[in-house]
Amino acid sequence: MGKRIDDQIILKYVEERLPDFHEARLKSIQSISLEKVLSRKNPYLLRAKGLETPAALVGAVLAAHLSSQEETLLGNFLEGLAIYLCNFVHRSGQKSTARGIDLQFQSNGRLYLVAIKSGPNWGNSSQISQMVENFKTAGRIYRQSKGALPMEFINGCCYGRSTDKGQEKGSYRKLCGQKFWEFITGDRELYKRIIEPIGHRARERNLHFQGRYEEVVEGFARQFRERFCKDGVISWEALAEFVSGSRDEV
Repeated sequence: MGKRIDDQIILKYVEERLPDFHEARLKSIQSISLEKVLSRKNPYLLRAKGLETPAALVGAVLAAHLSSQEETLLGNFLEGLAIYLCNFVHRSGQKSTARGIDLQFQSNGRLYLVAIKSGPNWGNSSQISQMVENFKTAGRIYRQSKGALPMEFINGCCYGRSTDKGQEKGSYRKLCGQKFWEFITGDRELYKRIIEPIGHRARERNLHFQGRYEEVVEGFARQFRERFCKDGVISWEALAEFVSGSRDEV
């Protein structure tokens, strides 16, 4: 196994790359229009939740939108961290050019091709089938290389535990949480060691984000009042018509 990963190595990557996560969070709400985000929401659910004011409704809609974006954005960050740390240990760890393969590295005379996901419940059956197909395609390509090494395919999940019986999936292995981070670095405790650096300056960064976020909420609430309110009261019929009304020409 290669070098041990010092805490400062982890912190250095976090300091350089985590601000991109916060900027992307902000951009995800600044770049979307009120109409677009409302068109994706269930007006009946919003009504059932008893949201009485434009600010409350817009806040709930934006929070749901942001939450769905954050999982993907932080997943991208963790994927980059995994590649960075794997390369630090093995010197062969790199972003793969093969479709659907996020990381490749060599260890003990084998080539490992890894599809990295955030958590264990990341996809439906068709998405999993596509991952398996990506593994097969990448395998065929690499076997054509001169001196090709024996290969192993891994579905690595950055957090959680595999809910399946056993880790073996026939054509690939599924490694989650502690097992994944240990597999790519050799450090059994790494999955815990990375959580503290990720929180470094988190309060400061989130205070900055929150101020900008509240500005977006206020702007959207103002637009919502102008379009979907009557005498300051939400017109649920107008909202339902906007989301679900037929636009067919008569």
